[in-house]
Amino acid sequence: MIPVTRKPEPDNFDRKVRQPGLRFLAENPQPIRWQNREYWQQALSDMRHAYDSICAYCATWIPHSTGSHSIDHFVPKSQAPWMAYEWDNYRYVSARFNNRKGTQTIVDPFELSSDWFLLDFTSFLIHPNPELSSAEKESIWQTIAILRLNDDEDLVVERQTYFTDYQENQTSFEHLQRRAPFIASELIRQGYV
Repeated sequence: MIPVTRKPEPDNFDRKVRQPGLRFLAENPQPIRWQNREYWQQALSDMRHAYDSICAYCATWIPHSTGSHSIDHFVPKSQAPWMAYEWDNYRYVSARFNNRKGTQTIVDPFELSSDWFLLDFTSFLIHPNPELSSAEKESIWQTIAILRLNDDEDLVVERQTYFTDYQENQTSFEHLQRRAPFIASELIRQGYV
């Protein structure tokens, strides 16, 4: 996970998402079901564009043709329905990580510093920066566990493949910056670039 800069709300967001959502919430302030009221889906293509198709949780590119992208409500709808239609509560993520997070609390990519999550280029596992406080490290370990950032073999192999392709000159550093920005930032931090 890397820091993500919050992008501005699109001009048409209020009309397409917030206003229909607020009308629904005025009639149903504590909804149990959101079926046919998922107005946030109207913002999915705007989010893809704003965040360059990079998953906020795994920091890799979500392919347009085969990737399953989604909007995570960082503060879950069940806990804060009034935030269900607010741009600032959305995180552009792969559906895989959205499902894993569910209603659990993780570190917010909008709030973290660039050196909180580190990558070990021998195991390709992620760990917290040892210089962080105990509470910060615990939050990072919890985030890693909830999202299964080290337990998802496909994800670990993907990190290794990006690194190997770069080491063998099969991909450029610029490509890594666009498709795997966490790996690119770790290459810089660890002196590979």
